[in-house]
Amino acid sequence: MSRRLRLLIAAIGIAALAWLLLATLERGLALAQRYMALPEALRWLLGAVLALLLAGGVAVGAWWLRPRKPRAPVAAPDRPSLEGRLAALRDAGADTEELRSELGELDRRRLGGRLYIAVFGEISTGKSTLIGALVPGAAVRSDARGGTTRDVAHYEGTAPDGTAWAIADVPGTAEADGDARERMAREEALRAHAVVYVCAGDLTRTQGEELRWLGDFGKPLVLAVNKADQWDDAERERITRHLRASSGGVPDAVVMLSAGGEERFTRRLADGSTEDVRRQRKPEVGGLLDALARLVAPGAASLEPARENAVLAGLHDRTAAVEQAQRAADAERIVTRYARRAIVGAMAAVAPGTDLVIQGALAAGLVRALADLYGVRVTDVEVEALLGQVRMTFRTGTSVVLAVAGNALKAFPGLGTLGGGVLHAFAYALVFDSLGKALAATLAERHQLDQAAAGERLRDLLGDTRGNRLRQLAELTSDALRDR
Repeated sequence: MSRRLRLLIAAIGIAALAWLLLATLERGLALAQRYMALPEALRWLLGAVLALLLAGGVAVGAWWLRPRKPRAPVAAPDRPSLEGRLAALRDAGADTEELRSELGELDRRRLGGRLYIAVFGEISTGKSTLIGALVPGAAVRSDARGGTTRDVAHYEGTAPDGTAWAIADVPGTAEADGDARERMAREEALRAHAVVYVCAGDLTRTQGEELRWLGDFGKPLVLAVNKADQWDDAERERITRHLRASSGGVPDAVVMLSAGGEERFTRRLADGSTEDVRRQRKPEVGGLLDALARLVAPGAASLEPARENAVLAGLHDRTAAVEQAQRAADAERIVTRYARRAIVGAMAAVAPGTDLVIQGALAAGLVRALADLYGVRVTDVEVEALLGQVRMTFRTGTSVVLAVAGNALKAFPGLGTLGGGVLHAFAYALVFDSLGKALAATLAERHQLDQAAAGERLRDLLGDTRGNRLRQLAELTSDALRDR
C-alpha cells in the first residue's frame, strides 16, 4: 500500500470519528434541552431513576471486576474418622487392603522427607520426554505410540536448589479403555507435593476440567505447554496470556517449554538422493525449573499438610465408593432374605384373588431393615403410609404381576406344573424383590423415605420382564420351596 493511500485512509478515519463525536454531542445536547423543559417534579423523578441505574451498573461492574479469592482446598476428613470407617468396612467383610496401604504410603513419604513432583496430562503430550529433561540419565520409556506409560515410575533427581526430589511419570489420561490407568495417574497426583500439568497447546474442555480438579486440592500446580519450539516469541507470549485467562487462575504458573526428544525428518542430498535423519532436539526447560524452584521453595515439610489433605480427600471418595458398594450388597441380601420368607408364607396360606400384600409384617420388616441399613429414621406412620401406597399399586396391578409370573414359570416346566400355589409364591417373590430394590435405590439416592420416588421405581420394576431377573426369582422360588 502506498504512503498516499495510507494517509488518505487515515484522514477518512479521523473525519468519520470526528463526525461521530459531533453527532453524539449534538444528540446529548438535544436530550439535555428536552430534559430541562420537563416539569421540575418529573425531572427529579427521571434523575433519581438514572442515578439508580448508574449506581447499579457501577456496582455490577465492580463485582464483575473484583479480585477473585483463591478457592479453598477440598475439605478432607480427619484421619481417625477415616480409619474408623475402614475398620467398619473390614469388619463387614469388604476388601480395604488397598485403601489401608494408601495410608501407609502417606506415612512413608512424610517420614522420608523427599519432594515428590507428579508430571500429569493427556497421552502424547511429551510427559516422559520432559522427565528425561528434568532428570538427565533417567531411563524413560518413549516411542511413537500414544500412551506408552503403563505404570507409575519414580525418577530421583536434584531440584535447582540442590534438594533431592522424585519425579513421578504417570499414565496419560484420555486414553481409550484406560480408566484404570487414569485412576492410577490421579491417585499419584494426589500423593505428590506439586504437580506439573503438561499440554501441547490450547486446553480442551477435558483438560480444563482436569486442571480445575487438580487445583481444588490447593497444592503447587504448574501448567507446562510443551513443544513451544514450533512458535516464535510473539506467539508464545500470546498463547501464555490466553492460557492464563482461560485457566481461570487455577495454575500457580504457566510456562512454555520444549522437552526435546528425538526429531526425525528426510533430507535431500546434493546428488538428488534422500536420507532419513534422526537427531536429538535440545530441551528448553529453564522456565519450568524456575517455576518449580519458586513453588517448592518452602520444602517438603511445609508442603506436607496440603499433600496429606489431598490424599485423605481422595481416600474419602474411594472409601465412600466402597461403602456404597457394600451397602448395595447388604441391601441385595436383605431383599433376597425377605423375598424367600414371602415365598414360604405364600405357600402356607394361598388365597387366589386376594391382595398380594397380605404379609404386612414382612413388608414392614423389609422397609425397616433397609432404612436401618442406609441410616434413615422412619416412623410407624411413614411405614404404614408407604405400605398403603404399595397395596394400592399391587391391587391395581395384580393381573400384571400374575401375568408376568405365569409367563416366567413357563420357562421352568417343573415349577409351572405345580399349580396356583407356585404361581402365587413366585408372584410374592416378584413383589418383594421389586419393593426392596425400589426402596433401596430411593434411600441410597435421596437419603429419606420418599414415597413418590419409591412408588415410581416400584411400578417400573413390576413390569420388568428381563429374562435374567425372572430366572433368578424363579430359582429363588424353587430353592425356597425345596427347603420348605
